[in-house]
Parts: sequence; structure tokens; C-alpha cells
Amino acid sequence: MKLKYILSALVAGAALLFSSCEDGLDIPKHGNMGGQEDYYKTDEEALSAVASLYNTWGGNYYSWFAVKNLLSDDIWTGGGSRGDNADMERINEYTFDTDHGMIADLYKGLYGIIYKANLIIEKVAPDTPVKAQTVAEAYFFRGLAHFELVSLWGTAPVVDHLLNPDEYHQPNSTPERLWEQVENDLRAAIDSKALPRKSGVNDAAGSIRVTLEAAEAMLGKAYLFQGRYADAARELDKVIDSKKYELFQGEYDMLLHAANNGCCESVLEVQRRNDPEQTWSQFSYTFIMSGWRTSLVNIGSLDRDIAKGTYGFFNPTKSLYDAFVAREGKDGYRLKSTLRTYDELNAEYGLAVNSGERLVGHEGLFNWKGRVLKDDCIMDAEYFQGFQYTNLRVMRYAEVLLLAAEAHVMSGGSRADEYVNAIRSRAKLPALSGVTLEDVKAEKRLELCMECVRFQDLVRWGDAEKYLGRQGAAIPAFSATGITEKAFVNTNFGFKEKHNLLPIPRKEIELNHNMTQNTGW
Repeated sequence: MKLKYILSALVAGAALLFSSCEDGLDIPKHGNMGGQEDYYKTDEEALSAVASLYNTWGGNYYSWFAVKNLLSDDIWTGGGSRGDNADMERINEYTFDTDHGMIADLYKGLYGIIYKANLIIEKVAPDTPVKAQTVAEAYFFRGLAHFELVSLWGTAPVVDHLLNPDEYHQPNSTPERLWEQVENDLRAAIDSKALPRKSGVNDAAGSIRVTLEAAEAMLGKAYLFQGRYADAARELDKVIDSKKYELFQGEYDMLLHAANNGCCESVLEVQRRNDPEQTWSQFSYTFIMSGWRTSLVNIGSLDRDIAKGTYGFFNPTKSLYDAFVAREGKDGYRLKSTLRTYDELNAEYGLAVNSGERLVGHEGLFNWKGRVLKDDCIMDAEYFQGFQYTNLRVMRYAEVLLLAAEAHVMSGGSRADEYVNAIRSRAKLPALSGVTLEDVKAEKRLELCMECVRFQDLVRWGDAEKYLGRQGAAIPAFSATGITEKAFVNTNFGFKEKHNLLPIPRKEIELNHNMTQNTGW
């Protein structure tokens, strides 16, 4: 059943609710208007509940996307000038404290997902195929939310049921207990046998609603993060051997655009719809923030294709560009499909920084694979470009292959070369023999740059201080002269040991006497 149908069920349920005051309080005529104990009884009510869960998950995407990318060495925080978004700068430069709003929003949002999942798990009896599937999906999302909590915060509370008022002050958990919860929930989703299998490589609907393969992929990722490499290889191999996915073979720089929503490579995406009648319901900050700062740049002949009115807060770093060059040369197919230099865009399209302006948090590099196209937009709003119908990517098959490659390298398996070379073949690079962990790390940075995986990888590999320790020491700016200069120099900057775990939001500590702060904060 497509998620579009689920969302329609939710809208219909809302219409029923808001019409309930007609003709007095005619409860029998207008349906069951009781409390939670009287709801969640029918397939329609279960679908409405799971649609609300998907909506909460999708609504949390921007915080998830922004925080994880800002913490990485893939991007600089830009904008119109220094201080244009000080909260983002503090994340990107590692000067944030325990009361940072965006980090607190992500933390809170993950518990919002858990709450709605718990409602379904406890209130919906899985006694029909529809209701059984919604319960399995709820287990998946509860596991996914706990995965983010343990890999980012480490000691956040486990919430595995609807809390009674006397349980609201939950104490810290432990990484071990959190990982146990992640595994239990993902295994419950899988073992329920209620999740649909993806019907084939061209099953677009199988990317916007949780499938068995998506749950297996997440379980494999959870095992890998814990160093359980043989278990990870087993789960990830299942997904690969299902033959339900393929690497996208069209133009690589179009992979993350609306034209390829739900393509053969998509494992899980947040659905957006090209519905002009519901434009505002599709609004997202994701693309308006990550697109180029078009107000400070004349984009030349790119005006045919590029959507103007984006803000330029996520700009690729030179260290990312240099990593591409070291791996595939300055003319690499994947490099040119992912990043473009100012000189390249100037020569080919006439792009130029406006006279007298400079792009702060910028090194003359432009995100090409994530550029916002007019064809991605429900409506082309140059004044406020937040209305795209590009699905919000969560996991794609390339990540599954690279996770599996790492699992095989670390467990002594035999398929790491196969998986890495599939990625390299698509990137038009020669095959490798005897793939190492360093090969996997290098390929993963390039293939999945600016896609929300880099920070957590660096932390679990023990590489974060090496790559992030100097981040924010000097903030670059790129001007109309084509020269990168130091715009600002900071005295406080960079990843430190305490950043291996994010701080529990200060408000949580203040309101909950049973909580203690993570070490160093």
C-alpha cells in the first residue's frame, strides 16, 4: 500500500474529527470519538496512526540532515555573511554548548518519533495484515530513533513503552542498553513477517514505506556500529543478495533529484509530492538552506536550470575536494558530478560572484549533485525557494554496499572487493584488489559526502579528532576576485574528546533530576 494512500487516510480522519461538532454531538453518526483506549481498533485507524508517525519522522528530517552534516568536514556554514546563522556556525566550528537549539530539536524530535511508535505498538492489535504491518513499521522507527540517540548521545534514556506520569523522569541509559533496544526493535520488525518485501528494483513505492530489506539494512548497520562485523555482513548480504536494488546508472549528478525519486538505488526516503494544491504541506528547509547563495552570485546561463532563491548555508570544503582529487584526479567523473569549482562554472556557464561581494564560509566550491533545479520545484519561488518535491534521502544502496564491504574487511569475509568495485565501476574508476579498511573509508567519504553519514563514521572509527580537530580555526571567504581568504580566525574551535558524544540538552537536565550530563560538558 503506497504511503500516498496512508496520508489520504490521515487527512480523511482529520476531516472526520473536525466535522464532529455538526448536529450537536451526534457521536454514533460521526464515529468513535472516545479516548486512546477506544481508538486504534480498525485498519483505517491504524493507517491514520502510522501516517502520523511517518509525518513526524519526515518533519524531523531537516534537523537530522542539518546537524549531522554541519558536524562533518564535508561542509562549511555559509549564508549571506558571517553570523547569518550563528547556530549553524557554532555546530560547524564546535563552539556549541549544552543549550544549542538545533541539537535540542533533534533530540526532542527523536523522542517524538518514539512516542508515536509506542502508541502504535501498545494500542494496535496486529490481528489483520494492515495492522500487523503498521506495528512492524512502528518497531522499525523506534529502533531507528534509538539508533540515532545512541550513536550521537550515547547515554540518552531508552523509552520502550508509553510512560506513566511517575515515569517521566527517566535516568540516563547506557550504550549497551540502547544498542540492545535498537536490535530488539529492528529484529521485532523483521521477525513479524508483516513488512512487505520490495517487489523489484523498480518498485518506487518500496522506498517511501518501510520494507523488510530496509529493516535488514538498518540492523546490519547497527551491528557494524557495534563492531559485530560477522553479524553485520550476514544481514547486509541478505539485502544485496535479494537483488531488489541496483546502483543507479543514469547521469550520476541527477541521482538525488526529483526526477529519480524512488529509483532503483533508493532504500528509504521521505516522500515529497508534486501537488500544487498542497504546496505548503510539502515545504522543507532542506533545499533552501543547502542550495547556493544565489543572491550573491550571477549564475549566468545556469539560469535555465538552477532554482534561485536559495541561501547557501552548506558549502563543500576544500578538504573534500582534495580527497576526490587524490582518489580519482581533477577530471574524475564522480568528482565533476558531485562538486564544481568556481573556475569551471565561470568558464562553462559564466557564473560569477557579484562585484564587491564575497561568499563567507566558502572556498570556491559548489555542491553540484545537490544543486536545486527548477525541475525539482513544485513552484519556482525565487523569493523563498522551499517548495521542492525531491524526496528526502535517508539511505541508498551505495551505503549498503559500503557498509557490507567494511563488514567483510573486518570479519575476514570475501566480498569486500566485489562491493567496493561496484561503486568504483559506476564512478568510472578501475577495480581494486585486496580492499582495505582505508579503501572503504576513502570511497565512503566520496560516494556519500554531504549525505549525513560522515560524522558518525569518524567518531566510531576513532578518526574524528584527526579530521575535525582544526575545524573552525579559520573561516574562509571567496570573493569576486576568485581568491579564497581567511575571513575570520577563532580562538575556540574544533572537535575535542567530549564531542564523541553530543551534550544532553540543558533543559532536559534541568527538568529531570535523574539525568546527568555527558562527560566533559
